[in-house]
Amino acid sequence: MFEALKTFYEQKYKALMIIPFLILLLAFAQIGVQYAQTGEFMHRGVSLKGGLSVALPHHFMPPEQLETLLSEKFPQGDISVRSIADTGLIIDASDVSQEELLSALESQFGALGDYNIGEIGSSLGESFFKETFFSLLIAFLLMSLVVFITFRSPIPSLAVILAAFSDIVVTLAIINVLGIKISSAGIAAFLMLIGYSVDTDILLSTRVLKQKEGTVMDRIYSSIKTGLSMTATTVTALIAGLFFSNSDTILQIMLILLIGLIADLPMTWIQNTGILRWYLERKGAQKNE
Repeated sequence: MFEALKTFYEQKYKALMIIPFLILLLAFAQIGVQYAQTGEFMHRGVSLKGGLSVALPHHFMPPEQLETLLSEKFPQGDISVRSIADTGLIIDASDVSQEELLSALESQFGALGDYNIGEIGSSLGESFFKETFFSLLIAFLLMSLVVFITFRSPIPSLAVILAAFSDIVVTLAIINVLGIKISSAGIAAFLMLIGYSVDTDILLSTRVLKQKEGTVMDRIYSSIKTGLSMTATTVTALIAGLFFSNSDTILQIMLILLIGLIADLPMTWIQNTGILRWYLERKGAQKNE
């Protein structure tokens, strides 16, 4: 069975490349549909959109039930409720005034106790979103520049950049499908994902293009062994963080990185590998002519 899969991987690499490109196409479709329906390409949290964040000291009711109740009361608002440390609740609300929200909570539960409330203006949230998105764009461009300087060849460099770009787009689409509202911590996670996703691609390209020992497939399998070990180590740490952390900020970072690293597997070991093999075959054919 293993030998059959190995043979298929070696001989049908061009057909296999349909898989990552199809995944990327579906991701673009999801983002496009969401933008057409909501006017935004991702779900933004209060820190990026502006609004209220209320921390309640008691678990008055299940978060899903409270979210439904508040959404029915404020149909014009964008409201999400989540639990924190199994003892309290955090309510994020946009397009709802502080007085209206507190009045609704007090009428439902009476005295709220020692609650905390914070507010981010819509203009401030929009400005912060633009700044963080610009930082993400600059980081991606600088990464691309380093890749071009390292390999000094357009096709291998573009293959690395395409793989990293695909990771970000696919991860964003999955986060959208899950309905997760991205906070400023989520943008930081995407910044980290650029580094995490590109390291395996650089490892692969460096070994395949610059090392001379063994055949091309020997170098690819050596890269796969090292790259999967790196990914497995990071995924193990991320899963541990998801299970043992009670911080919403850490959980969002861990989840985005976990999804991104899983998405990176076909993008690196099928898409990037296939492009590199095609490039080397064309290069060898041109030398023989």
